[in-house]
Amino acid sequence: MDRGDGSIRYILSGEGAGTMFTIDDGTGDIHAIQRLDREVKAQYVLRAQALHRQTGRPLEPESEFIVKIQDINDNEPKFLDGPYQATVPEMSVIGTSVIQLTATDADDPTYGSSARVVYSVLQGQPYFSVEPRTGIVRVSLADMDREVRENYSVIIQAKDMGGQLGGLAGTTTLNITLTDVNDNPPRFAQKLYQMSVPESAPVGSVVGRIRARDRDEGANAEMRYSIIDGDGRDSFDVGTDPTNQFGIITIKKAGLREQAQLHAEGGGRQHAAGPRFLSRGPYSDVTIVHVSVEDVDEPPLFHAPAYLVEVPEDLEVGSVFKTVSARDPDAANNSIRYSIERASDPAKYFYIDITSGALMTVQPLDREELAWHNISVLAMEMNNPSQIGSVSVMVKVLDVNDNAPELTQFNEAFLCESAKAGQLIQTVTAVDPDEPLGGQHFYYSLAPEAANNPNFTLRDNQDNSAWILTRRGGFSQLTQSVYYLPIFISDGEQPVQTSTSTLTVRVCSCDVDGSVLSCDAQAYTLPVSLSRGALIAILACIFVLL
Repeated sequence: MDRGDGSIRYILSGEGAGTMFTIDDGTGDIHAIQRLDREVKAQYVLRAQALHRQTGRPLEPESEFIVKIQDINDNEPKFLDGPYQATVPEMSVIGTSVIQLTATDADDPTYGSSARVVYSVLQGQPYFSVEPRTGIVRVSLADMDREVRENYSVIIQAKDMGGQLGGLAGTTTLNITLTDVNDNPPRFAQKLYQMSVPESAPVGSVVGRIRARDRDEGANAEMRYSIIDGDGRDSFDVGTDPTNQFGIITIKKAGLREQAQLHAEGGGRQHAAGPRFLSRGPYSDVTIVHVSVEDVDEPPLFHAPAYLVEVPEDLEVGSVFKTVSARDPDAANNSIRYSIERASDPAKYFYIDITSGALMTVQPLDREELAWHNISVLAMEMNNPSQIGSVSVMVKVLDVNDNAPELTQFNEAFLCESAKAGQLIQTVTAVDPDEPLGGQHFYYSLAPEAANNPNFTLRDNQDNSAWILTRRGGFSQLTQSVYYLPIFISDGEQPVQTSTSTLTVRVCSCDVDGSVLSCDAQAYTLPVSLSRGALIAILACIFVLL
């Protein structure tokens, strides 16, 4: 229908019409007026129609067509999560997988090779390699030793167009850390240790320390020590300190009398060496320790390292509650005399018999005042007073129900004049310094002299608390401003302890919300305008009358 005479006008509508695309209204040619980016929008749906230029009448129905943007290689591959961190055990074999990296290319993967990515190593050879198509990084050098070098920085390149010339590339950094394996045997710094210990040293005393070093770290560097030979195997023991590095030699059995020689073996702990590393062994080392036992005059020894005694607080003064005994460990076996170190019993609650070691009280005990006594008993040799042994005697004072309960905190309550019968004015609780095994149980009531109190009543809540309630209304400050309410409290232990506490109830004037305004009876006040002279005259008259 278009004869080229300009009688037909073409119009364009739809996605991007007028902004991305324009149409020549005389020829119908469509042109792009902006740069097109497939990665932003891959296709546009447009509609075109031919109209009569003079009348504007459509010459045919509207036509729809799609403009698809053909991809070109204008986006380089990108590593979205870089830089990367990875670990691999040291001494790993060639081909061990470290990590898989993935680069993304925004170009169209279905068109050409624009999005076909190939990986390569730019920095990090010959230690590591990367599979070109999968991006899996692998170990490419055998027997890499963490103790020689621990950290490696590898630069990985991802190039599109299948790696061909002209392809776009992106890079990322991969930081690889070699983790430790148990591939180093322990070695003692010395082949011979010299130590000495007095024969009086108690069981468990530390004789000395030995150490074997391991170039590994963490659990792979932990040591295990043992005694494998020597005439002191039954007298000494060797353990490991909390860091699992040092061997601590201690006394295993009391009664050391001669020089002892022992051997200690140290080796890997928890993590055994792998089969590949056995050739580096053996994974143990041996050293010799000479321990010389020195003769000393030992002080008396008590039969127990410490004593714990439980004593009721109502124990009668002068009663024996414990007998301690000590002996002279030396061959002379001298007689022993006992005493109490005064610094441990400054108040002098206790006394000990000088020959028998019998402990007794010389003052009454009160658990509520002091629940524990930690006294030191001394044992002295008769023939050598400088040799003194000591032992700790911990005296726990057991509770006896010897204290009466008393009201807790406040003994005063406030009552509004507008209070009505049955109104709660105070919740009372009690406290008792005793500590019965079953817990405290308090019982409340009004004292016998107030049992029929016409103004107030008491309700025991059976939970160690009680309510004070009004029995009537119509309270007035002018009538009576203060009431005294005796409360009887008893506990539930034997022997039962009781007390009577007085609760002071003050009558107050309150606002409509029940807030206290004043708790004093209102006094008569003189007019403000009264002169000083008039006041003196009034006072003089009162004085004359008196």
